[in-house]
Amino acid sequence: MRRYQSGFTLIEIAIVLVIIGLLLGGILKGQELINSARVKSLAADFRNVPVFIYGYQDKFKALPGDDAAAVAHVGNSGILATTGGPTGNGVIGGAWDSIIQTDESYLFWQHVRMAGLAPGSIDTANPGIYAPTNALSGRIGIQSAPPFTGLNGSYFICSGSIPGKYAKQLDILLDDGNSSTGSMMAGPIANGTTPGTTPLVDSTPYTVCMGF
Repeated sequence: MRRYQSGFTLIEIAIVLVIIGLLLGGILKGQELINSARVKSLAADFRNVPVFIYGYQDKFKALPGDDAAAVAHVGNSGILATTGGPTGNGVIGGAWDSIIQTDESYLFWQHVRMAGLAPGSIDTANPGIYAPTNALSGRIGIQSAPPFTGLNGSYFICSGSIPGKYAKQLDILLDDGNSSTGSMMAGPIANGTTPGTTPLVDSTPYTVCMGF
């Protein structure tokens, strides 16, 4: 008796390859959309903070976090934390990622939230829910001291734990595409250091700061 060995035809193999290609294409496209959404969310943080400042200044003629008359402006002295530094001098004291309740950079968020300009908790005693974070769960904040050497501006927004691939896209979207020049810079830390001139590594987390 002659036995015939069954197998796949070329058409069947071609159909399977096409299906696999479509599935891989869909996965890659989906990941691309997710990455794009994350970059847009990170970019929105950098765009929104100046809006908070300008909105507060327009309403109260004062700088959030540095507002000497915050109680009169946004109310409730029992909730408002007090700053340990001089107020009303146009300087946001403290580091952008501070969790010290008397730092103006930390109080900045309470002021803009109580003024109705930004969402979020006003409980400064609970940094876990009070301290603002970006789309990647990294801290975001503001300070007056330049976080990177050569970064110019009156105020500086910083966002942490951003992978190099997103940092590069942010710089292209909001600045000059070079992470060591312009109004936006990135580095491993942001405490008056000079950002590296070597290209950012896609998977390495960085702190990205922008001056305005």
